[in-house]
Formats: sequence, structure tokens, C-alpha cells
Amino acid sequence: MSRAKDTIARLLTLLRHIPRAPGYIATTTLLEKLRDRGFSVDMRTVQRDLNRLSSMFSLMCDERVTPYRWSFTKDASLDLRDIDPSAALALYLAEGHLTSLLPQSVLDLLAPQFRRARDYLDGLEENGLADWARRVRTKPNGKALQPAQVDSAVWQAVSMALLERQCLKVSYLSRSKETLKELVIHPAGFVSRHSISYLIATVEGYDDPRQFALHRIQYAECLDTPAKEHATFDIDEFLSNGFNNPTPVTEVELVADVSPSIAWLLSETPLSAEQRLEALPDSDWYRLHAKVPDDQETLWWVFGLGENIVVYAPIQMRNSIIEKGHHMLSRYSPTMATSRYSL
Repeated sequence: MSRAKDTIARLLTLLRHIPRAPGYIATTTLLEKLRDRGFSVDMRTVQRDLNRLSSMFSLMCDERVTPYRWSFTKDASLDLRDIDPSAALALYLAEGHLTSLLPQSVLDLLAPQFRRARDYLDGLEENGLADWARRVRTKPNGKALQPAQVDSAVWQAVSMALLERQCLKVSYLSRSKETLKELVIHPAGFVSRHSISYLIATVEGYDDPRQFALHRIQYAECLDTPAKEHATFDIDEFLSNGFNNPTPVTEVELVADVSPSIAWLLSETPLSAEQRLEALPDSDWYRLHAKVPDDQETLWWVFGLGENIVVYAPIQMRNSIIEKGHHMLSRYSPTMATSRYSL
């Protein structure tokens, strides 16, 4: 590689590793990143490159600490490439989908890219993609809860600790005890589930992975201590063996009669890979056989169908539905309705 090309590649590599404020990266870390990618440089070269880039881009340097910390300003555009129509439309649609899934602090980090895509599409006049964007919307299936709010500083610290494999010091609000706990944890993975995001980590002194809801982390600090390697950790195995469940989740065969509308829905969007629908004689209903997880989500799905399903197996699920149905019916007694909420 020629000297000029090597310099350009090095400068671009630096730019790609500098986060937007309030995130930051130390000069020493940037030096390590460059060396990891094969650049033979010293600290003086990195400092000179950063000073040169700060005169051309919206870079900030925090000189109050040593080594210095660098970041882009909050409103800086970090994408150095020209956006194309297809990518702009994809970002436009992704924004509508992610709004109901990600906390606002995370959406704020993506705001410049979303705004850039909208501005690009708005500037197109006769382009079909721009017209399509005005006609397309994303709407989640079922009732979507508002995303739990996550502090932006917490998100920055968590994401940095996870990606850089560093320990994390947190102040965590325990849901069971309703108290704040000061913990040092070793990040192992990350799970986004509906409107709540979870950090999977082990607590200092323990080996069992646990889940920490991001919105319950009141304070987070990325430490300089390397996190403990989780050589045997498998996130898929973790999800199938008790995520948000007191015991490991097993699969069972769901046997139920379903109404014509539900049978039609399941014929187009199956409940599982192993599913069978059989027409019932002298009826427009269908007999459903499906392999499903024996967990709360399956039970909630069944309850959501109401009078459109009759469950026969597994017997534990059937008994649970009957018990909860009786309990729910008792809540709707006429005396309760008139005495508690009289108009």
C-alpha cells in the first residue's frame, strides 16, 4: 500500500472507531485498534491524526483526563458514504418498526441516520421509492407496550462493556426486593425482548449467568478490568433453559379445537414447525396438533384466543385455563361491578 493510501486508510479507521457523545474512546484505545488492524504507528502519530481530523470533522477532545478521550458531537453525521435510495427506504421502514421495540435513549443514537434517510426521500420528486415511503407503515401484531426507558449514559456504558469485554459496575434495582444493589458484573450477552432489553451477565464471585433488565440499571460504569471469559456460555441454550422462567422450558404437544378464523390464521402463519390441522366432522372447527414451548407465552397466547379455542392437552395447561377462568369469572360478579365503580 502506498504511503498516501495507508494514511487515508488509517484516518478512516480512526473515524469509524470514534463514538458520538456522550460516548468516548481513549487515545490509547485508538492506538490499540490501529495496531490490531495492522497499522504500524506510535502514540505521536495517532495524536497528530486526531488533531488533523478535528479540524475537518465535528470531533471533541476531553483533555481533563489522561489519556485524552475523543468523541463526535451529538449532532455529527458519522456516515461518510452517500446514501442510496434502497438503503434510505430500509432505514425509513426500520425506524417505524424499532420505535415500539427500543428505548428512547437508543433511538436517539440512531436519529441522525433516520433523519438523513427521511431528508433523502423527501428530496426525491418522481422517484417511486419516495412515494412508496409515504404509503408504507409498520404496525406490530397485538398490543405493543411502550419501551421501558433506559438512561442514555447507562446504555453507553453497557454497550461499551459488552463489546469491549470489560467489567461493569452497576446500581441495580431488584424487582423482588425493591432495593438498589451495587454490583460488579461480567457481561456475556444481550437480549432484546419486546419492549424490554436485558443484559446477560455473571455477578462477581458467581458463575451462573443472570439477566438484568436495562431499565432497572440506575447507574453503570465501564471499568478497566477485563471481564471474565464465558467459554461455555451459549446464549441460545440460555434462552431455552429458563429465560424469564423459574425452570427450564420443555416442549409439549398442544392439542386443541380452534375456530375457522384461527385455523385459517394458523394455516398461513403456523404456531410451530411441527403443526397439523384436521377438519372436524360435522363442524367448521379444526383439531390442532402442535409442538409448543410449555411456558407463559404459550399460555398467554391461548388465553388471548378466548372462546376461539378449546384445549385438551397438555392436561396441566387445560387445568390451568379452567382454574384461571373460574378465578376471572369470580372477579366479574354483579355485586363487584356495582359496588366498586358506581356511576
